[in-house]
Amino acid sequence: MSELLEKIHPDGPEVSRVSVGMLRLPEWDYSKKELAEYIEACIELGVTTIDNADIYGEYESQPILGEMLKDNPGIRKKIQLTSKCGNVLTSENKPSHEVNHYNLTKEHIRDSVETTLKDLHTDYLDLLMLHRPSPLMVIEDVAEVLTKLVDEGKTKHVGVSNFTPRQFDWLQSYLDIPLVTNQVQASLLHTEPLFNGVFDHLQENGIKPMIWSPLNGGELFEGKEDKSVRVRIELIKLAEKYECTFDVIALGWLFQLPVQPFPVVGTSQILHIEKAVKASKMDLDRQDWFKLLEASLGEPVP
Repeated sequence: MSELLEKIHPDGPEVSRVSVGMLRLPEWDYSKKELAEYIEACIELGVTTIDNADIYGEYESQPILGEMLKDNPGIRKKIQLTSKCGNVLTSENKPSHEVNHYNLTKEHIRDSVETTLKDLHTDYLDLLMLHRPSPLMVIEDVAEVLTKLVDEGKTKHVGVSNFTPRQFDWLQSYLDIPLVTNQVQASLLHTEPLFNGVFDHLQENGIKPMIWSPLNGGELFEGKEDKSVRVRIELIKLAEKYECTFDVIALGWLFQLPVQPFPVVGTSQILHIEKAVKASKMDLDRQDWFKLLEASLGEPVP
């Protein structure tokens, strides 16, 4: 068993502390052989969870991954496949979509899961998440279809993404199965979950969040806004102190949180996966941690 595998919820599942994000998979321009080699290299590092969504890569990421899995059936049993549904985006690949919107109807959730399973050439997902809450969602219908999908074995577990604590608890109150995570945005440039109750709520309930955009899509590396510059300057100082690159420090800062986040790292380069694994084992000095928070906030904590 990989030392990076941990339960994300008291009732499961086990996922790796670092997930590989497939958002931009089509841009990687990998052959099926190259993609298989990359995923196998991630597995060797203990990174076995693959984060995906029906909309990723202009609706092409899941089919690309699925074709590789079809040709390499031995990989499926080594990994955990996650997916998200509910977002509907305009795309050249979906000419009937006139406007970006959310659809959490029973019919759409089921259709999305059926399509995802077909695209990924698998019989089940390890984790299905609702991508975002919708102002039009009928909570009883959402709970009903999630329960049926678990009962039918189409997904082993369910969770949400970008839900407020109130929305999370509201949906959970209609379910007899647990919502095992809330995947949210968090980074040194997006510290809101530390202060708006999202992390407090999850920690109180023994639930660990998955984190999207833990490096803010590259803003930490080249962003020109004052906050980005402040944080980058402090990261560079600490990278010298800890003898590593500053992206390791940035991820290590997240890993230090007691809510025990599971960041999703979207990269085609195995070097960046290696750095994320290194970050998962970092132990930042408390004062260094707060130096980074101060740089992000632009002022000392009260």
